[in-house]
This record gives sequence, structure tokens and C-alpha cells, in this order.
Amino acid sequence: MIPTATERVGARAIDDIRNDFPAFAASGDARPTAYLDSAATAQRPTAVLDAERDYLEHDLAAVHRGASAATGRSTTRFEEARADLARFVGAADDREIVWAQNATDALNMVALGIADASAGIGGADASRFALQPGDEIVLTEAEHHANLLPWQRVAQRTGARLVPVKVDEQGCWSVDDLVAVLTPRTRVVAFAEISNVTGLIVPVADVVAAVRARAPQALVVLDACQSVPHRPVDFAGYDVDFAAFSGHKMLGPNGIGVLYGRAELLDALPPARTGGSTITRVTFETAEFLPAPQRFEAGTQPVSQAIGLAAAVRYLEGMGMDAVAAHEDAFAERVVEGVAGIPGVRIVGPQAGHARAGLVSVAVDGVHAHDVGQFLDDAGLVVRVGHHCAQPLHRALGLTATTRASAHVYTTAEEADRFVAALGEVRTFFGLGTGAA
Repeated sequence: MIPTATERVGARAIDDIRNDFPAFAASGDARPTAYLDSAATAQRPTAVLDAERDYLEHDLAAVHRGASAATGRSTTRFEEARADLARFVGAADDREIVWAQNATDALNMVALGIADASAGIGGADASRFALQPGDEIVLTEAEHHANLLPWQRVAQRTGARLVPVKVDEQGCWSVDDLVAVLTPRTRVVAFAEISNVTGLIVPVADVVAAVRARAPQALVVLDACQSVPHRPVDFAGYDVDFAAFSGHKMLGPNGIGVLYGRAELLDALPPARTGGSTITRVTFETAEFLPAPQRFEAGTQPVSQAIGLAAAVRYLEGMGMDAVAAHEDAFAERVVEGVAGIPGVRIVGPQAGHARAGLVSVAVDGVHAHDVGQFLDDAGLVVRVGHHCAQPLHRALGLTATTRASAHVYTTAEEADRFVAALGEVRTFFGLGTGAA
């Protein structure tokens, strides 16, 4: 039985929420396009667009440079945005929030800092991060390339070894699967809280507790790109060492991401990029760096983007992240239940009756995902097709690509039903027999 639609997010009706987004303004079309690609990039509400525009029109000035009143106003707004993000993700202190270009950049900051520490850069404080040949970096087969490629580079530079946590036939893994590969040589454990392909929700606190018990010397690095925009998180409560997420997936601007790190670790980690605004003292031969977060924020900062991202945080907080999660989880449940009745369509990740986040990836027998995507696009459905920057996961599943639909606060039950109905027509359209039961 397909679940009953939830057409509210907390106290707000979906139609009211959609009115906040210019992208969903009435177009006059009898059947407007359904945007089901929020896991890649989310639409932005007017509150975010207005916040960034207001800063650019009234308070634009360099931050942390100079003594003018204009610089002071700009810096204040910039640092207030940092405080908003710290509160939103459960950081213990504002200075545990570092601005990055995106989540990929944030994860590279950690990986490159560890590689530098392993080369002797950063002195005694950084030696805690140094890796030796034979040390182990544990990753799951489900990781996005952004949480795989940087660690490949670290391994190449240090002689450390990448150790995979294998996924099952649905692309899922468990805490027990992780525990089975931990050893005294494990120095880094990196994983996503929510898979961008399967929608698997990982119990982060349980994973961290297992790592602390069996590999207490290991750093825990969390990819939170698909969790921070969609459900409550608590980085300090999780006890992770580092975490990363992007602005553009959480109703915020492009060109900004966040690196979270425990303050004592950030203060010791060598900065991946160096330059202006990061230092306390520079000679021709040497430099001494500021504490976090400034030690990582070289050059001109994404000030308007930070202010826009903080507006996105306040917008989401206004609905309540528990309500956001419940709405999006209901979307996924509705899609999974509907797709389960379509012959020749395979759901990857948790199956019907099992919890998953608000995204669903499928494979259609005999039809490449790109062709599925084109068919859906012609039907007015915007989805994501391809390997979703997760080739090892698709290889483990015996697939080259999948088709993914994903939700956010503005996604409706009618859009979920349209996706299911269109999937039921794909195989028939391509001459492969009846598409629906």
C-alpha cells in the first residue's frame, strides 16, 4: 500500500512553502516541471536570494582587513553567519566552522593537511596526523568520489593503504562490516552519513563509538552532504573529528561549503592553502599561522555566499529539521512502495519497509539510465542520471549507472507519483514489454 501523502512540513503547507521559491512560480503550464534533483543542487528560497542581495547592496566590504566602519559591518555579518552554521550543526564553538569552496574542497583540506603533516610540515603539533607506510585509511565502497580521491592521493604520498568496507547486493553496509576491517594500523575512517546513491542512513554515533573502541588512534571524517540539508545533525554529539557539507544542497548559494573540525585538531592541522589573512608572522623564509578558522581561510572570502547560507539555515530552522526529515522520508517511502510494483525496475539501497533518506535510485532492465533520464525529462521530470560520482559503488552493484529522484522541502506527493507512473512506462516505450503490473 502506498503511504498517505504528507502535504505539510511541520506547520507549513507545501503550497505555501513552494511560494517561497521563485523557481516554482506559476508558469501557466498545465503540468509544470517536477524538480526531483535536490540531492545534486537544491532550489533557493527568496529569503536566501534577498539576504545575499541585501549584503551586496548595503554592506559589501573586505572582511578582517582594515579599520573602517564598513569593514566592521561586513566582518560582523560574516562572523554572524559562521555562528549560525555552528549552531545548526552542533559545533561546540564558532571557530570549529571553516569556510570552503564546497564539500569537496573541505574534504581536500583535511586530506592535504594530513599529507603535509606526514611530510613533516607543521611541526610537533601536526605530528599527530602523520601517516607511515602500512597505516590504513578505511573507506566504504559507497563513498562519493569527493571522499575517495583525496584519500587515494594521501595514500600515494604516504605509503598508507586504502582499506574498503564492502557493500552488500543492495549497496548497503553496517557497523559490523566496518568493525571487521579495523586494526591497530587504522589511522583514518571516512564515510558518508547518507549515501547519495542508496539513501542509506548511517548511525554515525554508533560508528564513531565502534571506531573509538577498536581503533582509538583513528581520525573519523564524515561526509555530511546529504544529511545536513535534510535532517538534524549534531557533530559534537556524534564525536566526529571532521565533517564536510555544501551550501548548494541546502537551499544556499553555490561556491561555499563548510569544514567542521574539533578546535584542537584544526589548530594543529597544516593549512592546505596559504596566503593572506592566515598568518601571525611572516619572514622571507618562514610563516606562523593563526588558530582556526582563519588559518584555513586564505585570500578573499565568500562573504555574500556565507550570508546567504546562514539565511538558508534560518529558513530550515523555521520549519524544524525533524519535520523536514519526516517529509522527505515519506517521499522516499512513497516512491519505493510504488516502484516495487513495476516489473523490470530495480531499487538500489534499502528496500520497502526499511528506513532511507529522501532519495531513490533505480536501474531499469534493458534501458540505460541516460535514456531513462531523457524519457523522464520529456515527461517533465528533472532527475539525475549516471554514476553519481560513485563508480566503485555502481561497480559493486553490477551497474554502470542509475536514475535518481530526490526530494527537499518543496517536493510534493504528486511529483512522487508522477515519477513512479513515468517509470512504469519506460520499458514499454523502448519496446521491452509491459512496464507496469
